[in-house]
Amino acid sequence: MSRMPAAPRTGIPAPGRLARWGILGVIGAVFAVPIIAMVEFTLRRGLEGGYDLSRWITVLTFDLGPEYRVLGQAIVNSLVLAAVTVALMLVLLVPTMILVHLKLPRWRRVLEFVCLLPISIPAIVLVVGLAPVYGVIARAAGSGVWTLAFAYGVLVLPFAYRAVQSNLDAIDVATLTEAARSLGAGWPTVIARVLLPNLRTGLLAGAFIAVAVVLGEFTIASLLNRQNLQTALVIVQKDDPFIAVIVTLLSLLVAVALLLVIGRLGRGTTRAPRRIS
Repeated sequence: MSRMPAAPRTGIPAPGRLARWGILGVIGAVFAVPIIAMVEFTLRRGLEGGYDLSRWITVLTFDLGPEYRVLGQAIVNSLVLAAVTVALMLVLLVPTMILVHLKLPRWRRVLEFVCLLPISIPAIVLVVGLAPVYGVIARAAGSGVWTLAFAYGVLVLPFAYRAVQSNLDAIDVATLTEAARSLGAGWPTVIARVLLPNLRTGLLAGAFIAVAVVLGEFTIASLLNRQNLQTALVIVQKDDPFIAVIVTLLSLLVAVALLLVIGRLGRGTTRAPRRIS
């Protein structure tokens, strides 16, 4: 049985177990301390002193007063925005990437540059550029909160592109397409029934990242005068900062859960190398 070739040495010694745990501990403390402080803040009983779970029970049982209706509407708006943003990604980005991958490989670098460009542009600069566009959209389609999905589509474009492109590179798109076409399948059938099922890992990862970004976005919604979860939290915080912090922690929990699902999907598609006997 022949052995797998050893990985080349880089000359930099790998950190020991103690060093790795130390690094993880420092990074964990940086993230854990603010979260623990937020949890402790939500458990306070105010001037009475002590701690209880009354505010958490109120939020988790949806026993909020009418003054918090803005929060419920904002959650619905954010979910609608997330759904429309994901739909735009599936309808516009994925077919374009497949077309470039199969028919226009010379344009791949151009597409990559265009898709990754928004990550280098601050959100406030993006709003300044999109403000005239949204003036036209408001006159043509109204000023509903769903129109923010166009700006959010640009915002999540780099993350969705990377997720889908890594999946495209992992499969033989040309062979799958040629096989389906040779059996008489049209292009809609090839995309819907052959390529998309093989790209489901990248699509799900891109969709989950898009949802996490939309749930945490504030700048664009605030400057364009639209209401989403983050702008509503600012309003609620003025009346009851405890409820605002609890909802923030719950949204953070949802984002972490989505990232864990993405990590599980990534590990599910990674296979260990086979040994050559």
